[in-house]
Amino acid sequence: MTQTAMFFALTLLVQAFGFPQMLTGPLVNAFLLLSTISSGILSGIIIGLFTPWVALLRGILPAPLGPMVPFIMVGNGALVTVFGLLAKRKSLSFGIAGVCLGALVKYLILSQAVRFLVAVPPPVARAMQVPQLVTALLGGAIALGLSRAVERTRLPGRRASG
Repeated sequence: MTQTAMFFALTLLVQAFGFPQMLTGPLVNAFLLLSTISSGILSGIIIGLFTPWVALLRGILPAPLGPMVPFIMVGNGALVTVFGLLAKRKSLSFGIAGVCLGALVKYLILSQAVRFLVAVPPPVARAMQVPQLVTALLGGAIALGLSRAVERTRLPGRRASG
């Protein structure tokens, strides 16, 4: 629970700065996946349920995309779940596969929602399409890179406490 709270706080901090989507998105996705790595799928899902609401309140997510919040929540949950199921094998190749497949599933959920379910202007809809795939992939690369760096710094025979 402590690690989930820590990752949630870091995610809120990133969102509080109000950076553009192409900076905030990868960092938020990285924290979702890092929380999944450290504390499990439920941890990532919990954080992923709150991030779209914070993005909407902070203006990172434009107001016309407000109806997308439930779909973003589902997309975050899908990213975390697919990644978590594959990454638990503790293999870099499974982690990469989890990032790629999870990002693709998130992208499909969001892009199809703006295509078929939620009526938003085309320029606004584009923010829920390819940029979502890119930010999820970049976030996954950040998460895997940081996770591997932390693993390499641990002393042999010592496990992380948590």
